[in-house]
Amino acid sequence: MSKLPDVRGRITYISSHAKQENLYAVYETTDRRYWTELAKCSQQEFEKSGTEGKCIEAREFIIALPESFPNLYEPDKLLQLFTDRFKEKYGVECVSALHHNKRKTNYHIHLIFSERELLPEPIEKTATRNMFYDEQGKHVRTKKEIFDENGNIRKGCKIVKKGEVYERNLFTAKNKLFKQEDFVDEVKHFYTDLINLLVKDDKEKLHVFDNSGLYLATKKIGKNNPKAEQIQTDNEMRMRWNCEVDRAIVSGVSEMGIQQIKKKYITDRIRESVDIFGSQPERLGSIIMTAVTALALLISKVLDKARELSAKFFEKESLQPVAEPNERKTTQVIPQTDKVQSQEKITHKEPTANPSAQKRELQPNTQAQTTEQKTPQTPPKPVMSAEAAAYPKLLKIYKELNRQNGIIFDAERERNGLELERDSLKGLAKLTKKGELQSRIDRKNEEIDLLKVGLSGIVKRYGLQTVHDFYKTFAASKTANAEYRDKVDKWEEQYGEKVQKKEESISKRLRNYQRENADRQTKQISKSRNRGAR
Repeated sequence: MSKLPDVRGRITYISSHAKQENLYAVYETTDRRYWTELAKCSQQEFEKSGTEGKCIEAREFIIALPESFPNLYEPDKLLQLFTDRFKEKYGVECVSALHHNKRKTNYHIHLIFSERELLPEPIEKTATRNMFYDEQGKHVRTKKEIFDENGNIRKGCKIVKKGEVYERNLFTAKNKLFKQEDFVDEVKHFYTDLINLLVKDDKEKLHVFDNSGLYLATKKIGKNNPKAEQIQTDNEMRMRWNCEVDRAIVSGVSEMGIQQIKKKYITDRIRESVDIFGSQPERLGSIIMTAVTALALLISKVLDKARELSAKFFEKESLQPVAEPNERKTTQVIPQTDKVQSQEKITHKEPTANPSAQKRELQPNTQAQTTEQKTPQTPPKPVMSAEAAAYPKLLKIYKELNRQNGIIFDAERERNGLELERDSLKGLAKLTKKGELQSRIDRKNEEIDLLKVGLSGIVKRYGLQTVHDFYKTFAASKTANAEYRDKVDKWEEQYGEKVQKKEESISKRLRNYQRENADRQTKQISKSRNRGAR
């Protein structure tokens, strides 16, 4: 966010085709006279306050847009959307322009906004007596204070006569919100969310850097910046820390552990350095390298412990008998067959000789058939959410990260072996072999650095910004997928294809049995009638 001491000049600059090579659209929420009056009001208030420095008439944001937007959206509508959203949220007037830089690699919006709001009615102050002002515009008590030796009014002084308006205010005071530290972060999140709604490709989605998070932010090097070399060195050190954080996350180091090292070795050390030595940016590199070393030691401890646990677990798994699951399955199947046989025994009855009793016995069977037709409807099978559906893809990335981390671990172990061999050299071998071993160590360190950078490259290939973001997304997807599987398993147990086939088989056998029973009863009735007729 920039402070504008000359808002009218800045508006002319961003909205002029003569001054801008690639100007696509200009949008204003009010007319240009508003900005003239705003500048006048701001200058008057600044003079009254007696503050040193420059008067801030307005403020400006530069909003970077994805390079796909020129092909997706019309410039006028896109600019209007971004400007109107800001005005709706903060209630201030704006003027904006949509540009491309000279090489057309930076599609961006200039958004100028007022810190004041227009009053519904102007506030005017009328003089109740003659009022006198000196050259600086300050009110003085008597006429003599603005006269020269000859009794004439000095140049630059003025008199406001009784009844005249000596002050006219069109605007409110400046909104204090725009001066707060968290305002810029709020606007960043606001426009990041809006851009992410508009992008079509997930790889172009943006995120706002969290200064309180695990990573360190890199600084942008401006054109002709005299400190460009120092900033470049600092950025390289910050990237080394960020790569080590990625490695720590993949290795299973807790987020709290990384935060503690960052606070102890970076945040607190920088604060101590500033208190003791003052602002010395060149000390940042050594501070970050100490933190990287501390984090690397923690990673090695976690990895060694994880490998020990996995080895013990593998031994226990190999000792367990394999036949137990099959035994459990058979014990679960046997009671179900017993239940079917018991149901058949309860249903089976010998036919009686009384025809009327036989007719009554046939009646419940028809009721059973009607109730069987009125069975409750099967609920729909659970539907997989998008979060759960993403799990197989995320699992593939997770495995790829672990494979890459294993390669790094092996390379580090090889590097450590070379360092031990170099340090153990004695006599003539120390003179002849040390240089060769050192060059091999340097090459191995370069290889390790590239492999660590590759961890973030893996997740970025799939449209994610950081390894930390990936692990949060992966954990949520894994939970959603497990919940979906549980729901499906329960549904299959109650309403699945095996259950339906089993129920159909039982009902079919019951129907066959009822049919056979009815036939036997009919034959018995006919036989009894024949005996009675004889």
